[in-house]
Amino acid sequence: MREIVVVQVGNCGNVIGSKFWELISDEHGIEPDGVWRGNTRLQLERIEVYYAEGRKKRYFPRCACLDIDQAITSAVQSGPYGRLIDSNNIVTKGDGTGNNWARGYYTDGLELVQPSLDLIRRHCESTDCLQGFQLSQSLGGGTGSGFGSLILQKLSEEYPDRIINTYSVIPSIMVSTVVVEPYNCVLGLNVLMETASEAICMDNEAMNDICTKTLKISFPTIRDVNHLICSVMTGVTACFRFPGQLNTDLRKIMTNMVPFPRLSFFTPSLVPLMSRGSKPYYKISVPSLVQNMFDSSYNMCRIDPRHGKILTAAAVFRGRMSPRQVDQALLAVQDKNAMWFAEWVPNNIKSAICDIPPRGTRMSATFICNNTAITETLRRQVGRFRSLLKKKAFIHWYTGEGMEEKDFIDAETNVVELITQYVQYQEDKHRSTMEPAEEGENENDDDE
Repeated sequence: MREIVVVQVGNCGNVIGSKFWELISDEHGIEPDGVWRGNTRLQLERIEVYYAEGRKKRYFPRCACLDIDQAITSAVQSGPYGRLIDSNNIVTKGDGTGNNWARGYYTDGLELVQPSLDLIRRHCESTDCLQGFQLSQSLGGGTGSGFGSLILQKLSEEYPDRIINTYSVIPSIMVSTVVVEPYNCVLGLNVLMETASEAICMDNEAMNDICTKTLKISFPTIRDVNHLICSVMTGVTACFRFPGQLNTDLRKIMTNMVPFPRLSFFTPSLVPLMSRGSKPYYKISVPSLVQNMFDSSYNMCRIDPRHGKILTAAAVFRGRMSPRQVDQALLAVQDKNAMWFAEWVPNNIKSAICDIPPRGTRMSATFICNNTAITETLRRQVGRFRSLLKKKAFIHWYTGEGMEEKDFIDAETNVVELITQYVQYQEDKHRSTMEPAEEGENENDDDE
C-alpha cells in the first residue's frame, strides 16, 4: 500500500489537521476510539494509506503534530477525535515563536527539528511503500511558516525521491491578524517553491466570501473556514483512500500538473457548495459540477482566473458517474472557453473518479488548478513585503534571531523570479506550433 505521512505544523496546521482526521475518520467508519464500525468493506480497502493498524484491530492516524507552543497538545487532543492522536505523535517545546519566522527557522525551530524528524522517520520505517508527505501550515505565522520551512527543507533532503504535498494558507489583506505577515509569507514562499512538489494555496478572504455569499452564513467562524479547507483535502485525497474507476495518487498529480520546476502552486475549488435552504432547488449533475468548477466564486484563493491562463488542472469526481460523461463535459468546457487555457498544452485537465461520494450528497468534484493568475496573490504579498522592508520596519526582530538583511532581499528576488516565470509561460502563445513552422520553412527553402 502506498502510505502517506501527515505532518501538521503550527497552530493553524494542527487545527486543520485535526479537522481532516475527523472528516476522513467519519468517511472510513472509524470511531473516536479507533475501532472500525462502518457499513462497507470498501472503507477498509485502502485504510493503510493514512492509518496505521494497532492492537485489537484499532486504527490510528499516521501523523506528526509539530508546534513550538506547548498549548497545541490540549488543542489537538480535545477535539471529537482527539483520542485517536497518540501523545507520542505530538512534538512540542517552548511558548511559541511570537509570529517570528526567524525563531521558527533558526533558534527555537533548530531545537525541535531533530525530535520531529525522528518521529517522522518512525512513521516512514513502519510503511511498506511510502508515497510521500502531506503537510498543512499557515504562511502568515511564525511556526507554520518558519518551522514549516525548516521541516520542508529537511524532508526534501532526507527523502528526495518522495512527494511533498502542502496545504498552505496564504495571508490576505482583508483578513489579516499579524502585522509581520508579509515577511513571514514571502520568506516561507521562498522555501516552499524549492522544496514542495505540490503546494495547494488558499486564503481566508476567499473562503470567508464563500461562507457568506454562497453558503449564506452571516457570521462565519474559523471553524467554518477550516471545514472548507478540510473538505478540499478530503476531496483531493478521495482517490488515494477509496477505489474508483479512474484512480490517481500524489505522483500522478505532480507529473500531470507541474509543467516546469517551481511552477507548482495550485488553487482549489469545491463543488457543489450551497446553503441549506437552496438544496431542494439544486440539481446535481456532471455538467453542472464541471461548469461550477470554473466559476471564480468557488475558488478558495483570491485570484481572477480571467487574468491568467490555465496551464494544467486536475478534477477529482466522487460518486457514481460515467467516465464518458465526465470526458464529454470537460471537453465541452475546453472547446467553449479555449481562451482560458494555455494553447501549448494539448490536453490541460487530468480527471479521476472515486466511486464513494461524500456524506450528504450524491456526487461532488474537487478542482485544483495551476493557473498563471496565482501571480496576483504573489504580487500582493511582494508589494506588502516591500512596503515594510523599504523602511526596515520590524526587521530587528528577525536579525536578532540570526537572520541577515540579505536573506530578505534574496527571498523577494526568488518570488519575483517565480512571478516572471509564470508570466512568461502565460504569454508564450505559439510554443506548440514553433517546431512544425520551422520545418515547413526549411522545406520551402529546399524547394527553392
